[in-house]
Amino acid sequence: MEDPLATNGAPEENPAGMADEGNDENDDANAPAGGGDGKKKNKNRRKTRKEREEEKKAKEEAKTATKGPGKKQIALMQEQLKKIKEEEERLQREEEERIKREEEAEKARLEQLRLEQERKEKKKQKEKERQARLKKEGKLLTAKQKASQQRAKQSLQVQLESGQIVVPATSTSGGQKPKYEKLKRNKTGINKQTSTEEKASDESPDVSEQIDDLDEDELATPVEEPEVDNWELLDIDKKSKAKDKQPSTKAPAKTPTTPTEAAKALPTAAEPVKATNGINHDRMTTSSTVCSKPPVNFRSPIICVLGHVDTGKTKLLDYIRKTHVQDNEAGGITQQIGATFVPPFSIHEQAKYVKEKAEVEMPGLLIIDTPGHESFTNLRSRGSSLCDIAILVIDIMHGIEKQTIESINLLRKRKTPFVVALNKIDRLYEWRTNNRKDIEDNINSQPNNTKLEFNKRAEEVIVQLAENSINAALFWKNPDPREWVSMVPTSAHTGEGMGNLLNLIVHLTQTMLAKRIKYIADPLDATVLEVKAIPGLGTTIDVILINGKLKEGDKIVLAGHDGPVVTNIRSLLVPQPLKELRVKSPYEELKVVYGSMGVKICAHELEKAVAGLQMYVASSEAEVERLKELCWAQFSHAMKAIKCSSEGVYVQASTLGSLEALLEFLKDSKIPYAGVRIGPVVRKDVMKASTMLEHSPDHAVILAFDVKIERDAQELADSSGVRIFQAEIIYHLFDRFTEYKAKLKADRKEANRHKAVFPCKLRILPNCIFNKRDPIVVGVNVEDGVLVPGTPLAVPSKELDLIGVVSTIEHDHKALESARKGQEVCIKIDHTSSDAPKLYGRHFDLNDILCSKISRDSIDVMKEYFRDDLEKSDWQLMIELKKLFQIV
Repeated sequence: MEDPLATNGAPEENPAGMADEGNDENDDANAPAGGGDGKKKNKNRRKTRKEREEEKKAKEEAKTATKGPGKKQIALMQEQLKKIKEEEERLQREEEERIKREEEAEKARLEQLRLEQERKEKKKQKEKERQARLKKEGKLLTAKQKASQQRAKQSLQVQLESGQIVVPATSTSGGQKPKYEKLKRNKTGINKQTSTEEKASDESPDVSEQIDDLDEDELATPVEEPEVDNWELLDIDKKSKAKDKQPSTKAPAKTPTTPTEAAKALPTAAEPVKATNGINHDRMTTSSTVCSKPPVNFRSPIICVLGHVDTGKTKLLDYIRKTHVQDNEAGGITQQIGATFVPPFSIHEQAKYVKEKAEVEMPGLLIIDTPGHESFTNLRSRGSSLCDIAILVIDIMHGIEKQTIESINLLRKRKTPFVVALNKIDRLYEWRTNNRKDIEDNINSQPNNTKLEFNKRAEEVIVQLAENSINAALFWKNPDPREWVSMVPTSAHTGEGMGNLLNLIVHLTQTMLAKRIKYIADPLDATVLEVKAIPGLGTTIDVILINGKLKEGDKIVLAGHDGPVVTNIRSLLVPQPLKELRVKSPYEELKVVYGSMGVKICAHELEKAVAGLQMYVASSEAEVERLKELCWAQFSHAMKAIKCSSEGVYVQASTLGSLEALLEFLKDSKIPYAGVRIGPVVRKDVMKASTMLEHSPDHAVILAFDVKIERDAQELADSSGVRIFQAEIIYHLFDRFTEYKAKLKADRKEANRHKAVFPCKLRILPNCIFNKRDPIVVGVNVEDGVLVPGTPLAVPSKELDLIGVVSTIEHDHKALESARKGQEVCIKIDHTSSDAPKLYGRHFDLNDILCSKISRDSIDVMKEYFRDDLEKSDWQLMIELKKLFQIV
């Protein structure tokens, strides 16, 4: 019997009992019964099927490989190429447009340059034609001719006032209006008119010619009608012929026949001329009319303006003067003391909107402007000592500052009354400017938040003044002006409150200070304010004449550096009204001057005069000797602050006040000065400064403030090694010199660094021994002092003077410049001596303290150049190490 498993092999091949796909079932059904051959055939059939599938798969792969990209891929590639081409075309168009724009801009720029050049050429040609026309007409005058013309006008004015000349009436028929030739505009924008008489009198032709020579910028008062409206002046060219033909309905003016009537025909100081814009201008109010006659009752009070730097002192005066002095100063900072005369008409003009006006009974106000920078204490002190009343300017946004307190102390020391100008109110938030109102009404009309801010800041200033023992209140709330300081809110930029300030000063001086400002003819009271070298005039002195009078030819006695100076007044120059004494401008030369006035005196031998002291006038030789002794006593006291040493820098300045400020700075900085001089730097000055090169090279320096340096002097200084520092702003000069001193110190410090040994104590950390031989690398803890690279180390406990020098200091693999007490660092000690290298563990170990090896030379170097690098505890350690190493 056959074995069934032998005949049926299907269960072994397919244990799950599943039939094969396709024709496998038929093949199994038709298989022979024997089993052996059928099994073999069945296996062969499976292999054939697999091979067939593999061949089919291989054919498909070969077909795919030879077929290439499809349509979708080709379309995608074409679209990408199209986008790339469009992008390239766009970039090319943009580049072409950019180049086109640049070319157009360059063409426009060249065209603009051409038009500008043509405009300049036309302007230059027009200016040449104008000068040629003026020269042809004889109106192009030199400075000498202008001065001569000015003297002629003054002489004519004196003759008119004295009645020596009778001004005839105009010969216009039928009361015809006089003909106005042209309308001019001056620098401040005020229209002024000029007029000439149509026909001069045949009896006095010289008088007519003199009147025609008057300055055309001045207002001319016609005999017939002194007032003419703006529209009449503007239309004068169109209507002049018509007016000449029309008869006048007015009666003809009466011809003055007496000197008194002739004098009344012209305006005087008490009769201001009405300008076309409604502003009253006192035509005859000049310095000569004010100070060339003795005051009747009051002299002009002297007012000093004090305060911190940049609070608006000069700007405040600029608004009163209608000038721009502050804009022309170096750095916008006042560095010299100046004086300005304010005439009565300017006071009336400023105070025309004030509610309660004070009647002006004085000739005017003489205002002294002082610097606010801390270096000019001497000038503030000099100004405050002269004044009758002071204006303390406080910035409402900043309150009281350093120089404000100094100014308060100066005023309190001299018992000088003062008022406070609470300046810069226009900077308050949402401030509405209106300078046509009284300041009290203006503040009340502000928005609520602005009024709240003003009240808050004003109260803060009042509290700050109270902290300085001063009771203050706003001037309209002041209960007692004798006990409380009045504060006036002002704005030097918009002019708000300026009228109230001047009105308050006039009221206080004429009531509370009436005795103080009363004019006294004798004795003379004059103080030298500044000593200045002016081209064309030589060395001059600015004098504040408080009381008395000065005449041309007077013998004056004043203090000088080398002794009293005795000389005769060559000329007296006074500035024009609302012009500052220290600003270069046309002066009026007078024969006699009465106080109070700022006067510039020209005389011989004024180079060595000392500012800040009294000036005297001697009437006899015996009085000269007495005044010389008096001046010498004052000078001896003043010269205590100007003592030159044998070694020091050389100082030069344009004025003595600036020189004193420089010397005060050098004194505070403990910098000696060997010589001082006023004027430009010349070769002689460089030669004097070069003498310091042998004894003290650091002091071979010239500090030149606001002076010129001659070319040959600069060349000599460069070749000899003398340093010249020049500046127009005093603190810039300070900065440059201090930078020079700091650079010298840094260079010498660096040159002696290898000799310096910083004191330190180190303890070796356990388990931080990285290398025991040269170089020794260990971790240490800084127990005291400061550790720096280059410090030589010793072990005093083992009597080892030197084990090596610290070459590097690291912490967390980062190099350090130094390590102080409490820090743990890793150091490398290099062997530098000729002895055998020291070994950790044999020569020293964890129980030993490492100390810096100091010496006498290293201590001297540390004292000279590295004193500021060590703290107090470091110097105590230095003393301890000095005893340890037995250094004498």
